[in-house]
Amino acid sequence: MKRREFITLTGCAAALSSLWSLPLSAQPANRPQRVGILMGIAESDPEGQARVAALQRGLQELGWVDGRNLLFDIRRTAGEPEQLRPLAEEMVQLKPDLIIAATTSAVAALLQVTRTVPIVFVQVIDPLGSGFISSLARPGGNVTGFVTFEFSMGGKWLETLKQAAPRVTRVALIFNPQTAPFSSSFVRLIEEAAPSLAIETTAMPVQNSVELESKVTAFAAKAGGGLIVLPDLFNTSHRDTIVAAAARHGLPSVYPFRYFATSGGLISDGVDTGELYRRSASYIDRILKGAKPGDLPIQGPSKFELVINLRTAKALGLEIPQMLLARADEVLE
Repeated sequence: MKRREFITLTGCAAALSSLWSLPLSAQPANRPQRVGILMGIAESDPEGQARVAALQRGLQELGWVDGRNLLFDIRRTAGEPEQLRPLAEEMVQLKPDLIIAATTSAVAALLQVTRTVPIVFVQVIDPLGSGFISSLARPGGNVTGFVTFEFSMGGKWLETLKQAAPRVTRVALIFNPQTAPFSSSFVRLIEEAAPSLAIETTAMPVQNSVELESKVTAFAAKAGGGLIVLPDLFNTSHRDTIVAAAARHGLPSVYPFRYFATSGGLISDGVDTGELYRRSASYIDRILKGAKPGDLPIQGPSKFELVINLRTAKALGLEIPQMLLARADEVLE
């Protein structure tokens, strides 16, 4: 069965086509370009390491090699949003030629301290609604980048969960309001889709791991429960805790990225993050050669991944329908 195709952002394709003909200024001679990376994921996290590696591969394909004509300055937090502002200030003081901002929270922190340093974001949701840009086709200012999800994806997560676990009648939506300021739009569309699937939804905002554990435990006290874990810096950093809680309480769950499924989650349905980081190299290359971020249209993902963990399904007593298995890009057995 054919996988979903990302809906093209209005006007971006035409704008992007015209940009390839823009003249580029020469790269400054005799000086490596300094590129900062602000991430909300710990240095020890394999997923964070994979993202940086994918970015470096994309840059190498374009002739940029760390330590030769490019110097990376990486600053990370472990999913703690309050640490991003001071790290953003520190990053700007290094006088980088460009900064890569990973996630919505990182962009927000950087824009509080600079409106001049070029910023390329990756894994951001709703940059227009967040006030980062003036339009998708022509962002303006010092920011451009690559988004992950449209809010309509929330309804599809609910449908996928119901297909995998028909007995689910109650679904909790997990997010941290600090690191997912866009969560209300996901929640609204999921709530709109819920009645047609005979599902009752519960928004579950959490601020820390202790609150996460207590709220999941309370929700699981009643039968028929399932989880949808929203794309969120907090959820990524606490994915092992979330996956373990879902398993402990027997809650079928859908997650937004592959690394949740490989960590033991039942189903992940979302974008290939490595592909986004690799593609972001094209914008970094163009900006370092003279293009303006505000002239480069916002792009969306081109590759989605549906991953099903059959080991987890078996542990939950679920028989995944063949129709759903046929849609999967990867089945973990």
